[in-house]
Amino acid sequence: MTSDKLYHVQAEDLPKLEALLNKCFSLDPLYQELIPDEKIRKRLMPELFSCDMTEFYETCEIFADSKELNGVLVVSDEAEPYNLLKYYFSEVLASLRTDGYLIKEDHSLKTFFNFILGRDYLNSSWTDQLHQKNRMHIIYLAVDPEMQHHGIAAMLVEEAIRYADAHKMMLSLETHNPKNVAFYQQFNFKIFGVLEKHFKLKQYCLIREAQ
Repeated sequence: MTSDKLYHVQAEDLPKLEALLNKCFSLDPLYQELIPDEKIRKRLMPELFSCDMTEFYETCEIFADSKELNGVLVVSDEAEPYNLLKYYFSEVLASLRTDGYLIKEDHSLKTFFNFILGRDYLNSSWTDQLHQKNRMHIIYLAVDPEMQHHGIAAMLVEEAIRYADAHKMMLSLETHNPKNVAFYQQFNFKIFGVLEKHFKLKQYCLIREAQ
């Protein structure tokens, strides 16, 4: 994805971006369910987002509303060619780091096993059912809670849509917050399916056909 309107996040922005994601997702149903202990969650989430952003900086595209990073958009363009070895290495390294953090922060291994049971909530494997290679997946869309209701989320989504429509691409994403579904539906996203497995947690899988 390319954009003349959004700021393309640089390596030096990653610490600030990790802090933003931690702030945005501290009360997200996914992390509350998989990491039910609040003390462990507070210690673990910054490490998990650090791991995510290190991987995604290498394998995806990361945009923000501006250099101030009030909102962030992380996308994976499934239509773009990629270095398979580099992608595999980044994914394996991220997985090893994540497992290490899970074990370090919860010696009981309860959180570690929650992540194993909840892997289908984490890996976007449902998109295999779409059988659509000309597709872009929105991994993260987040706005600083103090900057919400200023149109930032809409601007980020609209830029993703602009690029997708220009290239006749499907858009896909998932959310674990039912309040977000109506937000995406106003941009013509539709529910493809709802995942509920092993946990009392619903994952809403959304798609938007190329228009």
